[in-house]
Amino acid sequence: QVQLVESGGGLVQAGGSLRLSCATSANIDSLKTMGWYRQAPGKQRELVAHSTSDGSTNYAGSVKGRFTIQRDNAKNTVYLQMNSLKPEDTAVYYCAVGVRGSYEYWGQGTQVTVSS
Repeated sequence: QVQLVESGGGLVQAGGSLRLSCATSANIDSLKTMGWYRQAPGKQRELVAHSTSDGSTNYAGSVKGRFTIQRDNAKNTVYLQMNSLKPEDTAVYYCAVGVRGSYEYWGQGTQVTVSS
């Protein structure tokens, strides 16, 4: 069983930055996939950042160039660095990981609110 604990959400002004953390109970070296989803009010859940164990990354077009998925192997933690935040980024953000190439474990979600 893998458990994920998210933190770092909150209120930030447009143009500001925020870093979300996802602490995992698993050895991060064993994770094949790591990613962040978000769901904004009235919208479908979308995958915003994806990373694999070989270091490759993929981003949704709406966040590419502004968001970066990162990891700290020593702390077994996955991060989402968010820069140049916009009000449209307001959503509940979810961390997800997989040990066999799919997202089978999910965090509890953390609220990010960007004010104008």
